[in-house]
Amino acid sequence: MSASQPPRSSSSSESPEPPESRRGTDTPTLLVKIFGKDRPGITAGLFDTLAAYSVDVVDIEQVVTRGRIVLCALVTTPTAGGTTEGDLRATVHSWAESLKLQAEIISGTGDNRPRGDGRSHVTVLGHPLTAESTAAIAATITSTGGNIDRIFRLAKYPVTAVEFAVSGTGTEELRTALATEAAGIGVDVAVVSAGLSRRAQRLVVMDVDSTLIQDEVIELFAAHAGCEDKVAEVTEQAMRGELDFEQSLHARVALLAGLDVSVVDKVRAEVRLTPGARTLIRTLKRLGYQVGVVSGGFTQVTDDLKERLGLDFASANTLEVVDGKLTGRVVGDIVDRAGKARLLRSFAAQAGVPLAQTVAIGDGANDLDMLNTAGLGVAFNAKPVVREAAHTAVNVPFLDTVLYLLGITREEVEAADGLVD
Repeated sequence: MSASQPPRSSSSSESPEPPESRRGTDTPTLLVKIFGKDRPGITAGLFDTLAAYSVDVVDIEQVVTRGRIVLCALVTTPTAGGTTEGDLRATVHSWAESLKLQAEIISGTGDNRPRGDGRSHVTVLGHPLTAESTAAIAATITSTGGNIDRIFRLAKYPVTAVEFAVSGTGTEELRTALATEAAGIGVDVAVVSAGLSRRAQRLVVMDVDSTLIQDEVIELFAAHAGCEDKVAEVTEQAMRGELDFEQSLHARVALLAGLDVSVVDKVRAEVRLTPGARTLIRTLKRLGYQVGVVSGGFTQVTDDLKERLGLDFASANTLEVVDGKLTGRVVGDIVDRAGKARLLRSFAAQAGVPLAQTVAIGDGANDLDMLNTAGLGVAFNAKPVVREAAHTAVNVPFLDTVLYLLGITREEVEAADGLVD
């Protein structure tokens, strides 16, 4: 034992007092900050230096950016063996200088001030993320009464994604304020409550057409039937509100009557997954999530996607086939706007996942009920009315960016990809 460290009682008659009880708000503490070029051994070296003064560690924070380290240690002031704060300061500065690092030591009392009520994670996606937009986001957080406790980067490509840990304001209030700001500055922002539920096992349910895949399946079938223009016309009627979804579905499917069932295999081969779709699903499955799809399209395609991608759930409309030909009708219950929300609830019940821990992703108005039913509804490259109604919006063409909204970093995705399943 060092001469500077007084012997401690070995009596077993009473338990040692826990460190936190010795550190009241008036307890003298020192904030030790180290800056400089990063290299192996800096953290160990600092705490080895501090160990000679028998200080307790209250808090530690370290970050490395472009090869430069900022290491902060909040410790109690030395009280043992006749050593003084001045001795500690001199020793730390001497150690830092020997490694061509800078040291700053600030006297104070107690720990960090208590965080305000309300905890949220704010994820910001930029392509690129500009200083102007970052300033706007930070100012909006402040305007709601929130305090930014920590910021770190989740990904540097294909978008820049950063996460703000915020306290002192309600999640809903923060979400509303940031949604308005984000729309004006061209970045995507997601706000979710902090807590254990964020890392709990979840269920993710996606729309298919123009979400999981880049195509509209009815249009692929229509191309083989030579009726693309007529299908597009019916679609436009639905978009103008002249037909509801069920009416437009029946009208469009009727145009496929007489098409040989062999076209199903051709359409399956033509389907193009959205960039990042495989990465999203693969990563979620490795994390223990269950993943499903719901579609106003057809089971002839979604069943194939379920098998190819290893999905847990899939539901869609079914084209009727008689004597090897499409009849121009659908069979069974129609999967429409209300049906998608109903299926989300059903999938969640089967998966044993509370609705609060579900995520829904979609792009169209018929996805809105599902997006609003889920714990987190994500509008993916959606129409303005959908973006405004969803919890958050992603407006970049990479489906795996949804992972960042769940607090998963790009490095974690790549590390998982490097493992053998």
